[in-house]
Amino acid sequence: MIEAATSMGASTLQLIFKFLYVEARSGLVLGLTTSTISFISYSTVMGIVGGGGVGDFAIRYGYQRFETGLMAFTIVVMIIFVQTIQFTGSTISRRIDKR
Repeated sequence: MIEAATSMGASTLQLIFKFLYVEARSGLVLGLTTSTISFISYSTVMGIVGGGGVGDFAIRYGYQRFETGLMAFTIVVMIIFVQTIQFTGSTISRRIDKR
């Protein structure tokens, strides 16, 4: 693709933004989606080991106080949140893919 773009007379900026970026967009969106889900997962685990956040909330108010409903609600909210991010990222990636 690079050879084809340079043979058509594309400058370096045109090569980057009109050829390489267009091809890499869907992969970038999928990578951002995966990173976002990993950050959510890590923040939840950090809360379990004492770092605060959603995991700390679920452990402190749900598990330690024997409020199973609150703990289950927190878990369901996290699952819905992650599934929404995954579905949105996959949909956007599919729509902007030029293959």
